[in-house]
Amino acid sequence: MNRNLLTAAGVAALTGLVLAGCTTPDDGPVTITYTNFISNGGNEENLQTIVDAFEEENPDITVEVTTLPYGDYGTALQTDLAAGTVSDVFDIEYANYRQFQADGVLAEVAVAAPDAYRSSLLEAYQTDGAQYALPSSFSDVVLYYNADLFDAAGLDYPTADWTWEDEQAAAEALTDQAAGVWGDHQPVSFYEYYKALAQNGGEFLNEDGTAVAFNTPEGIEAAEWLVGKSGTVMPTIEQGQGTADFDTNLFKDGKLGMLHSGIWVFGAFADVPFTWDIAVEPGNTTQASAVFSNAVGVSAASEHPEEAAKWAEFLTSSSTMVDVRLDAGWELPPISDEAKLATYLDKGAPANRQAVFDSLDAIALPPVVAEGQTEMQDILTEELIEAQAGRKTVEDALASAEERINAVIGG
Repeated sequence: MNRNLLTAAGVAALTGLVLAGCTTPDDGPVTITYTNFISNGGNEENLQTIVDAFEEENPDITVEVTTLPYGDYGTALQTDLAAGTVSDVFDIEYANYRQFQADGVLAEVAVAAPDAYRSSLLEAYQTDGAQYALPSSFSDVVLYYNADLFDAAGLDYPTADWTWEDEQAAAEALTDQAAGVWGDHQPVSFYEYYKALAQNGGEFLNEDGTAVAFNTPEGIEAAEWLVGKSGTVMPTIEQGQGTADFDTNLFKDGKLGMLHSGIWVFGAFADVPFTWDIAVEPGNTTQASAVFSNAVGVSAASEHPEEAAKWAEFLTSSSTMVDVRLDAGWELPPISDEAKLATYLDKGAPANRQAVFDSLDAIALPPVVAEGQTEMQDILTEELIEAQAGRKTVEDALASAEERINAVIGG
C-alpha cells in the first residue's frame, strides 16, 4: 500500500462509507458492510474471492464491500464516524488504532483462533488485554536495486550488512545526472524519518509518549541523511521528487540505482527489462526496518457484531485469505504458520524474498500518540521538506517541528 500521508478526499469519497445497520432480523439472513482501502488499486478481485469463500461457508451472511482509494479513505472514515454511518467492519492502520480505541468506536472482538496470528501483530491491537481489532496484513520496507546499473558501474550488490556509508558510496558512483540516472531515492517524510532515526539509535517520542525526543544529535544526523540526498544522489523537488509514483516510475525506467520502498510495489516491477532485487535496508548505528500493519475493526455501533466479527476473522486468518494474498503478492498475511509463508519465497522476482523476513529481525514501528497522530505526521513532513527545499536548516526545521508537535500532543 501507498504510505504517503493522507490527502483531502473528494465529495465522492465522503459518501463512500455505507450505513452499518441493516433491516434483516437477527434470526435470519444478515447483511454486513465492509469498507476498505487495502484492495484498491488492483486487488479488488482478490478481495472478492475471499468474500465469495466466506459467503459459501456462511450462507446466511452477505458481505457488501465498498473500496476507496487510500488517499481518500481517512477523511471519509472520520466523516462517517462523526455521522454515525460507519460500516460494520472497516480498515484501520496501526498508527490510528490507539485513538480509535480511546474514542470508543471499536467493539471488543472475541477471537476464535488467536494462535493463528503472529502474536506480535495480534497484540498490537490489544488494550488492557482486550482485542479491539484484528491484523489483516503486514508489509515492510526494503532496499530495491537495479542490478544492471550496479554491474555497469562495477559495484557489488547491496547486502544485509550494509551501512549508510556503503549506500552513500554506491549512490554517488551510480549517479550520472547528465544521463538522467540517479543513485538513490528515499522519500523525505515522517515515515522515512522515524525509521532513519531508529537506524541511528534515536527515539521519536519520550517514554510516556507525551513529547517528542528527536531533536538530538542523532535526530539531526538522521534528518541530514534524508535531506542531503536531494540534488546530489536523488532528484530535487523541482525535478519532480515527491510527486505521486515518481520514484516507482524512475526505477521502472531504469534511471534509478536504489529505491527505499515497500514490498507492495513488487508487482509494479514485474515486467521491467532489467534485473532487479532487494536487500535489507542499511542502518547506521543499528539496523531497523519499517513494518506496517493494517487491521480491521468491528464498529461498536454495529447491529450484527457477531457476524461482523466472524467476517473479520475469516478475512484476516482463513486459508483462503492466505492463499489469495501469497498468490497475488498482496502484502503478507498476519499468520503464525511459517510453513504456509514459506511458499512466498518461491513466487519469482525478486530473487531475495528472504530479505522480507530478515527485515523483521529489527523493526521500527511508527510512533503513535493518543491524540494528534495525523497532525504530528504532517508537521514533521512539512518541516523536513522546508529543509529539503533549502528554506530552513535541518536544525531549525527540527526545532520548529518539536515546538509544533508538542503543542499538538500535549508535550
